[in-house]
Amino acid sequence: MADGEEDLPRDAKIVKTLLKSMGVENYEPRVVHQFLELWYRYVVDVLTDAQVYSEHAGKSSIDSDDVKLAIQSKVNFSFSQPPPREVLLELARNRNKIPLPKSIAGPGMALPPEADTLIHPNYQLVIPRKRTSEAVEETEEEEEASESKSQEQRTDLPQTTPQRVSFPLGPKRAR
Repeated sequence: MADGEEDLPRDAKIVKTLLKSMGVENYEPRVVHQFLELWYRYVVDVLTDAQVYSEHAGKSSIDSDDVKLAIQSKVNFSFSQPPPREVLLELARNRNKIPLPKSIAGPGMALPPEADTLIHPNYQLVIPRKRTSEAVEETEEEEEASESKSQEQRTDLPQTTPQRVSFPLGPKRAR
């Protein structure tokens, strides 16, 4: 045996033998520890399940039937088999019957709609209109008169509507 293998645990030696029998010559030493951890975790899970099955059956100890049942349930719920080839072919045929949608962009690269581009007007500025001194006085008089009216009859509509301006964002022009 090679140096350092004498002080290895029996399970580590088994893992090394398994790797060698599969033709794996070069591997990191941590691979053995990872296999051992996986192995121990699997055994603990199977034996825990077997103990549950044994207790459910009213047995005082675990027997081989409990272990077989635990292994079978672990295989059934841990590993799933792909569907048969015929099922996959039928699904592919059904899916391929539906034609692809026609390209609305035509040849070349498909671009987003103009509303989503930076060259489309995509915001608005609100520019309030200037009010004359006469309009300000009239507005104040109307506000005083409307305060005296009841709340139900009150309708405040703005006298002036703001002007909205929009323009596109485009590349800067050279001056």
